[in-house]
Amino acid sequence: MDLLTGLNDRQRDAVLHTEGPVLILAGAGSGKTRVLTTRAAYLIREKNVKPWNIMAITFTNKAAGEMRERVNNLVGMGSEAVWVATFHSTCVRMLRRTPERVGFDHHFTVYDTDDSKRLMKQVIDGMKNVPGNFRPKNVLNAVSKAKNDLISPDEFEDERGYDLYWKSVAEAYRRYQKKLLENNAMDFDDLLINCVKLLRENPDVLENWQERFRYIMVDEYQDTNAVQFEMVSLLASKYRNLCVVGDDDQSIYKFRGADIKNILSFENTYNDAYVVRLEQNYRSTQYILDTANAVIKNNYERRDKNLWTDKGQGEKVRFREFGNSREEAGFVVEDIIRKAGKGASLDDFAVLYRTNAQSRMVEDHLVEEGIPYNLVGGVSFYSRREVKDILAYLRTVDSGRDDISTARILNVPKRGIGKTTEGRISEYAAEKGIGFYDALLAAKDIPGVSGAALKKIEAFTGMVEKWRSHLPEMGLSDIAAMIVEDIDYRNKIEAESEEEARDRLENVGELISKMEAFEEENEEVSLSSFLEEVSLMTNLDELEEGTPRVLLMTLHSAKGLEFPCVYIIGLDDGLFPGQQSLASPDSSDMEEERRLMYVGITRAMDSLTLTHSATRLVNGEYNAFPVSRFVDEIPDELLDSTGESIFAGHRSRLRPAAITDDIFDDVPARPAAGSAKPYSPAKPYSPAKPYSAGKPASASGSIDYKPGDRVRHRLFGEGTVVEMVPGPRDTKVTVDFDGSGRKVMYAGFAKLEKAD
Repeated sequence: MDLLTGLNDRQRDAVLHTEGPVLILAGAGSGKTRVLTTRAAYLIREKNVKPWNIMAITFTNKAAGEMRERVNNLVGMGSEAVWVATFHSTCVRMLRRTPERVGFDHHFTVYDTDDSKRLMKQVIDGMKNVPGNFRPKNVLNAVSKAKNDLISPDEFEDERGYDLYWKSVAEAYRRYQKKLLENNAMDFDDLLINCVKLLRENPDVLENWQERFRYIMVDEYQDTNAVQFEMVSLLASKYRNLCVVGDDDQSIYKFRGADIKNILSFENTYNDAYVVRLEQNYRSTQYILDTANAVIKNNYERRDKNLWTDKGQGEKVRFREFGNSREEAGFVVEDIIRKAGKGASLDDFAVLYRTNAQSRMVEDHLVEEGIPYNLVGGVSFYSRREVKDILAYLRTVDSGRDDISTARILNVPKRGIGKTTEGRISEYAAEKGIGFYDALLAAKDIPGVSGAALKKIEAFTGMVEKWRSHLPEMGLSDIAAMIVEDIDYRNKIEAESEEEARDRLENVGELISKMEAFEEENEEVSLSSFLEEVSLMTNLDELEEGTPRVLLMTLHSAKGLEFPCVYIIGLDDGLFPGQQSLASPDSSDMEEERRLMYVGITRAMDSLTLTHSATRLVNGEYNAFPVSRFVDEIPDELLDSTGESIFAGHRSRLRPAAITDDIFDDVPARPAAGSAKPYSPAKPYSPAKPYSAGKPASASGSIDYKPGDRVRHRLFGEGTVVEMVPGPRDTKVTVDFDGSGRKVMYAGFAKLEKAD
């Protein structure tokens, strides 16, 4: 098999140039993933490089998995030794080898965003004389930016401590890091910071990893920040075989610390760098690409590229204007229905917008029409309360040093351990320099802990120790199922809200299913490795396949994806680009907004529709908006601006004075001839549920056993059904198990099977 078959000249050039620093400027849809995977395969097959000497860094777990699979298909045996991972996963794996070099032990915990917020709130609550607007989220954002720029708490205070607010941030930063260390935990930023610290301060460790990774490839290089740049530079400094791939025109994560200068100045950092431009696009039609090229050429801070394709011209980009956002959303949904009626699948469609709040109107219409959809960027599965509860139990079982997790579940479900008792335990832990869970184990020695409270604490720790003792011989999913049964979590959920109980219990079931899949897909399985994978999950990693659904997402979330039919809504000056960038004296803010528009345009494969609403409800008030300047940057000959619009043909920016009063009425403005029909007010907001573990069995449904029958439970083994009590939502089943006694459970969750 010739690895180079099917590559264009520029792609072939990028694959064959294997030695020294290489910069691949890969335009949207230009086949960069194929180039990277072919390059890795070429190094192994043709250059005789050992697979374990190759590292490929991506930005999402999904991309890492796809790359690993493609290399495996090209090379076969040995390709699994190629290190393909995200930055954060790479850091976790490197730190697990020698965590003691940076002050942690092997069971350190990775805190997600919610954990970090909870810890920062604890820190702030313990501080005195803080400013009135001192909120955990804002402080964490400032701390994260400092970490991305490799700025320590002391350096932060030296730079900005002249101001009371920033001096308080520096103090919170310092205390937050101290608490993380005490909890044997790192947040996402710390993974990178501590990895760089490990490499900088330990020459033997650095040399070991440099020898391991003689060839390094980094995808999406335009999205790297200062600490990621430093990490890659350290690893590549010995052999200098560094290949970075990216597109400066798709750098849209400045707010996360991404520095576009890393890719723009690559040749200054490596003056012997070889540069390859990939400009042939394999995704979109030429009309779409010409539109993208026309918009992005207005940026100054970029490398010149001009996307082209041999797919053909395609159809013009549609631009439609409407009187208000209700009509805008109604047109989009009606257009989806029309195209789906001609054979298109619902998952061919993506509706993109600048801010999450814009999804609501489109959701209302989709619900009204009964069209299934997924809302990307809503509440993440792993951030849902019930999932977080069970994960906190698992983290406590895995490592008693995670104070945040243990404190979360101490009274979940309620055990009657009061705040006063909890405070005394925390004080004792701080005084003795031990973790919160260790203080619980020593509760009998803590002054002021009553006998009644002590019994409750010992019952809690007794369960944790029991679950911990079963870890060596039981599967992870079985441990989770045991926890759910032992704490009677179902009754807790049903007592809180019967209406939401089923969905929440299905989420718990889905988590257990995820653990089962993890056990099947991995040879070396541990609770720590599962929790680590969960901590590194992203919203896009969670996007599941199944029933076709329309996708709704922000333009940021859409990066890296492609769809046959794309709608970009809300192209209003003041919304996109946003008011902040319009008012900013820094031109780079507007350039980033324009790059975001470029990303949105280049998601479309065959059909692209841009929409504008002359008025929009913002913070409870109707506001008039002119057409986005990004639309004005598109030449007339590329656009189809006729048809269903309220203001068809008026592409010059509308002034508020030109808008009639009826637009502000509760009913839609009177449409022009041929326009989309007005929509009546939508039904109450009720989004589709993208996550489901399947419906529980019911008394009249799939239960195939009765009292007296022998059944089997995956955890408790075989037993005899004693009693079945049908309920409105599920059937309560009492079983005498042969080895573990009588248990009462619900059929849908227990998943009992008839014994042979």
